[in-house]
Amino acid sequence: MRDVSVSVCPVPPEQRPVNEYQELQESWFFSWVTLEWHRYLKKLAWVWAWSWLVWGPVAAASFPPQKAIVPFLVSGGAGASLMVLLVVIRLYLGWFYVRSRLTSASICYEESGWYDGQTWEKTPEILAQDRLILSYQVEPLLKRLRRTLYGLGLLLLVDGLVWMCL
Repeated sequence: MRDVSVSVCPVPPEQRPVNEYQELQESWFFSWVTLEWHRYLKKLAWVWAWSWLVWGPVAAASFPPQKAIVPFLVSGGAGASLMVLLVVIRLYLGWFYVRSRLTSASICYEESGWYDGQTWEKTPEILAQDRLILSYQVEPLLKRLRRTLYGLGLLLLVDGLVWMCL
């Protein structure tokens, strides 16, 4: 990405939407969604598996695995899925924030603290650049996250239906 000169853009570099996008893209956590589909799902599967360290004992306290294996698995799986849901929601909110900054024709920024907020109107060139990044880079990621949320919702719905049948 080209860096906008200070003479054109008074916004501090760390608060410019393009730089916020690049920061998210390079972040350990937020870059998960930029991975290939199977690697992305593998990361979420790891979160789900590690969540069993918390939800397994909780489910075992309610449903001893020796006596009620199906309720134990259903409740532990639902709890672990809720942890994955929280992770995906956090990913979505981070990328959605960058989306809103790239979409906006003006940028609210702070020069030195919360008390001196300013607003800068983007030039047509910068607005076009930001909207291209939005269209070709950020929107596909948000689409992937929405599909993940729909899948998790479906998984939790099936889990609830299995629970009702027990």
